[in-house]
Amino acid sequence: QVQLVESGGGLVQAGGSLRLSCAASGRTFSTYAMGWFRQAPGKEREFVAAISRSGGNIYYADSVKGRFTISRDNAKNTVYLQMISLKPEDTAVYYCAARTLFGATAIATMRREYDNWGQGTQVTVSS
Repeated sequence: QVQLVESGGGLVQAGGSLRLSCAASGRTFSTYAMGWFRQAPGKEREFVAAISRSGGNIYYADSVKGRFTISRDNAKNTVYLQMISLKPEDTAVYYCAARTLFGATAIATMRREYDNWGQGTQVTVSS
């Protein structure tokens, strides 16, 4: 079991930027495929971005493509989500997730594919 702790959320005006971080416990971070999801009030948790174990394969939801960037630093056991040009509709709790026992270049975009989740960090974008 891997422990995931998100940070970096907050309140920002529309058009602003935030960088979320997700720190993972353990010594095998480089073996996890990672993802970011978000959940707005009254809505289902939705996929945002995913990155493969080495970082060589990345995928984004259409709603964030061109504005969000996922990256990882395996030496620091951390995955990041850089968010720019934020919109009020980006307001949500953001969760990072880890998928173990996955292929080196594989990415996962569905909730059920992930077996470890963080507690989430709130992002609020005001208009």
